[in-house]
Amino acid sequence: MTSYGFPRQVRLLTAGDYRSVFDDVQTKVFGRRFLLLARPNSLDHPRLGQILAKKNLRRAVDRNRIRRLTRESFRLNQQNMPHMDIVLLTQKGLSDLSSEEYAEQLALAWKRLEKLSRKQKNAGNRSNQKPSKS
Repeated sequence: MTSYGFPRQVRLLTAGDYRSVFDDVQTKVFGRRFLLLARPNSLDHPRLGQILAKKNLRRAVDRNRIRRLTRESFRLNQQNMPHMDIVLLTQKGLSDLSSEEYAEQLALAWKRLEKLSRKQKNAGNRSNQKPSKS
C-alpha cells in the first residue's frame, strides 16, 4: 500500500540538511514567485524543506496557507519524484496568487524537477560509460 503521509523522514529538519542543499544545488526550478532548489540524496525517498520569509509573505495566514498547500502537493506527488532533497524558497508577491494558481504552478514545478533530474541522471550515466573502440 502506498503511503501518502508527511512524516519526519520526508522533511528537511536540521540546519545541516538545508546547508547541504544550498552548498550543492544541482537542480533549480523556477516557478511563478517561488524557487525550488534540489540535490540528490542517498535515501530512497525525496525530502522537502520550506523557507517562507516574513519579508516576502508578511501575514502569518499567507505563510501558513503556502506551507499547507506545498505540503499537500508534495505529499500527493512524492511517489513520482526523484530521490532528492528539495528546498522551496518564496519570493515577493506569492501571496497574490490564489490557492488554485499556486497549486497549478507547484504541480508544473514538480514535473519539471522530475524531468530535469532524469536528464541529469542520463547525462551522468553517459559520461561514466567507456567509449567504444571502432
